Amino acid sequence: MTRKILITGGAGFVGSSIGIGLIQRYPDWQITALDNLKRRGSELNLPRLKQTGIQFIHGDIRNKEDLDPVALQPDLILECSAEPSVLAGYNSPGYVLQTNLVGTINCLELARQTQADFIFLSTSRVYPIAYLNSLKFTEEKTRFQLLEQQPLPGVSSHGISEEFPLDKARSLYGTTKLASELLIAEYADAYGLRTLINRCGVITGPWQMGKVDQGVFALWMAFHYFQKPLKYIGYGGTGKQVRDFLHVADLLDLIDLQIQSLEKLKGQTFNVGGGVNNTLSLDETTQLCQEITGHQVPITPIPETRIGDVPIFITDSHKVMTATGWEPKRDAKMTLTEIYEWIYQFEQQVSDIFN
Repeated sequence: MTRKILITGGAGFVGSSIGIGLIQRYPDWQITALDNLKRRGSELNLPRLKQTGIQFIHGDIRNKEDLDPVALQPDLILECSAEPSVLAGYNSPGYVLQTNLVGTINCLELARQTQADFIFLSTSRVYPIAYLNSLKFTEEKTRFQLLEQQPLPGVSSHGISEEFPLDKARSLYGTTKLASELLIAEYADAYGLRTLINRCGVITGPWQMGKVDQGVFALWMAFHYFQKPLKYIGYGGTGKQVRDFLHVADLLDLIDLQIQSLEKLKGQTFNVGGGVNNTLSLDETTQLCQEITGHQVPITPIPETRIGDVPIFITDSHKVMTATGWEPKRDAKMTLTEIYEWIYQFEQQVSDIFN
């Protein structure tokens, strides 16, 4: 049976990467990408979508009229759309609430009307900031290191699992995604939908139009490539804050597995990230970027920590790995090198994006 897939946020970094990856594997599937093109650089993905035979619709999930069940008739919705910035939630809450919450409701209504399966890309930012800031870690030469013994359940030296507590504030961005998760569970129960939630950490790779607050690894490589100055913001300006990263091609592998096994996996929520073996501090990222590009750029330390930031986040993905047999294959050197090669190949198109 031909699959008809709707990818919301389909011209964004994650949506376009997943869509192109799936249609290369399953050429007989009909994939539609819907996007409002608000994110700068997303227009660069339109020729790539067209080239692979993905239909593009310039639409906005905030508008119910753009999600016409008769016109679209999906049997699977991949909900990849989001305003993904924590800082944006503090600065312009209206857009974050409308896109990340009302938009998800509109997508769920489409799923209800068409009985489509529903895979939702949530975020590790559903976990409360105060709890993440209370984690115990040591300060090593190039990074903060998470300790095994922690004051809260659902966390160890392997990172944050799905059992981590959720009962404090987490930013408006994180709250819109958690509220969406709760609504997805209700729609699944009330209307018999097959749903699945992936709480993703940092996703990166080629074609990510990185910004300081979202897409930092691509931004770091681009600024080294174009020899532009950077800043270590917060935590004394040392650049020791740590994140795990997941190459978008590894995420594609997982979503492919999940689509094939949705009956077995339905109703579950998974933490999805690179895990403890795929972590980088900003300082370590700088060293790798210098090694790959041959460039050194000035980096200004800003000791003051920004609102909503956390010193360390590592995803514990044991649950999804056990359930699916999936594991990330691409390490830091490979991932950053691929981003470098992408920028080199498309230098003219992307140079404006990183200005």
